[in-house]
Amino acid sequence: MKSAQVPDGGLLSRSRTVAPAGWSRWLVPPAALSIHLSIGQAYAWSVFKPALEKALDLSGTASALPFQLAIVMLGLSAAFGGTLVERKGPRWAMAVSLLCFSSGFLLSALGAATEQFWLIVLGYGFVGGIGLGIGYISPVSTLIKWFPDRPGLATGIAIMGFGGGALIASPWSSQMLESFGEDSSGIAGAFLVHGLVYAVFMALGVLLVRVPADGWRPPNWTPPTEQRAMVTTAQVSAKNALRTPQFWCLWIVLCMNVTAGIGILEKAAPMIRDFFSGTSTPVSVSAAAGFVALLSLTNMGGRLAWSAASDTVGRKNIYRLYLGVGALLYLLIATAGDSSKPIFILSALVILSFYGGGFATAPAYLKDLFGTYQVGAIHGRLLTAWSTAGVLGPLIVNWVADTQEAAGRSGPGLYSLSLYIMMGLLVVGFVANECIRPVNSRYHEPAPSGAGAETPAETETPAESKETEADDGSQQRLS
Repeated sequence: MKSAQVPDGGLLSRSRTVAPAGWSRWLVPPAALSIHLSIGQAYAWSVFKPALEKALDLSGTASALPFQLAIVMLGLSAAFGGTLVERKGPRWAMAVSLLCFSSGFLLSALGAATEQFWLIVLGYGFVGGIGLGIGYISPVSTLIKWFPDRPGLATGIAIMGFGGGALIASPWSSQMLESFGEDSSGIAGAFLVHGLVYAVFMALGVLLVRVPADGWRPPNWTPPTEQRAMVTTAQVSAKNALRTPQFWCLWIVLCMNVTAGIGILEKAAPMIRDFFSGTSTPVSVSAAAGFVALLSLTNMGGRLAWSAASDTVGRKNIYRLYLGVGALLYLLIATAGDSSKPIFILSALVILSFYGGGFATAPAYLKDLFGTYQVGAIHGRLLTAWSTAGVLGPLIVNWVADTQEAAGRSGPGLYSLSLYIMMGLLVVGFVANECIRPVNSRYHEPAPSGAGAETPAETETPAESKETEADDGSQQRLS
C-alpha cells in the first residue's frame, strides 16, 4: 500500500489513519459521532444560563457571551484551520478538538469556582470554541470520501451528532446542577465533570477514525460523467470559490437560517418559561430542560432526514423548504402568542429540524457547486456565516427581551419583535437561495491530462497529501 511510503510520525500520523483492505466504511460514522455528540453540548448552554445569572449577577445578554464567543471561534477556527485540517488528517484534528474542548471546560470550572466570569468566557468561549470549529469540520470531508454515492446522507451523519449533543447534555447538566447546587461551586463541579467525561468519549473517535486508501470507491459505484442541474463534475479551489457569487449567496443562506434558529435555541429554556408564565399552565424548570432536549432531538433528526432527502429532491429545493416554511412558522408563533402551547412547541420543533438540516445539507450543496476538491476547506470558510449568526441571533433575542422587559412587557411580548425579525431574515435567505446558479467554468480547475474531472486525488499518494494544499489550485486532491 502506498501509505507505507509515509514516515511513521506516531499515533496521529496520516499513515496510521489509512484504512486497510476490507475496512467497512460504516465504522467511520461512530468516530464522527463521538466528536460531534460531545461538542454538540454547546446547544445545551441555555441550561446553565439561569444558574450563572443568579450566581454571578449577570444579565441575560451577558450570560450568553460564552456561547456567542464559542460560535464565533467555531467559524473562525473552521475557516482558518480548514486547510490545515485537510493536510494533517482527521485523527490530528479530532485530537486537537479534544484538547481544546475539554480544556475549555476546565478553565470554565476554575472561573466559576473563583467567580471570575471572564475565565468562563475565555475557557468555554475562546478555547472551547476552537475545539468546536476543528472538531466540527474534522470528519466532514472524510465521510464525503467514504460516501461519494450519498453525500447528503454522509454529511447528515457527520453533523447529526452536533445537533443531538444537547439531547444528552441538557438533562445531564440539569441533573448535575440539582445535585451539586446552582451556586458558583456547583456550576464549577458540573463544568469539571463535563470536561473529564467528554475527553474520554472523544478519545474513542480519535482512535477509531480512518480515511479510505487511494483510489477507493464504493462497490458497484461509478462517478457521474454528466453534469446535472446544480451538480458539477468540475472542481473549484477554495481560493476561487471565494470569488464566485454562488459562495456568497450560500453564505447568506446559511447565515440567515442559522441566525433565525440559534437565537431561539440559545434562549430556549427561559423563553418557553417566559412565554407561558402568565397562563394557567406555566412551564417548570425541568419541563423547560425537557423542551431543550426535544429541540435537540429534532435538530439532530433534521440533520439526517432532511440532508438525506436532499439527495433525492436537490439542495436548492430543500433550502426552499427550510427558509420558506420556516418563515411561515415564525409568523404562526408570533400571532398565536401564549394561546396555544402545542402550536408553540410543534412549530419550534419543526423550525429546529430545518435549522439542523441547513447545516447538514450545506457541505453537499458545496460539493454540488464546487466539486469535491478542497470541499473541506471551502466548508470551513463557509462556517464564518455561523460565526456571524452566532453573534447576531442571541444578541437580537436577548437584547430585544431585555429591552422589552425594561419597558414593562412580559410573556410573549418579550419575544414578538424578535420573531418578526427572524421571519424577515429567512425571507432574505430564501431570495439568496433563488439567486444560486451553476458556477461559471472560468472558476474551474483544469482536469488532469488523460483523467476525468473526478480523478485528481485518486492518483495522489498519502505522502503527497501531506504537502500544503495550495489555494491557487496547483495541488489537486479530493477533499
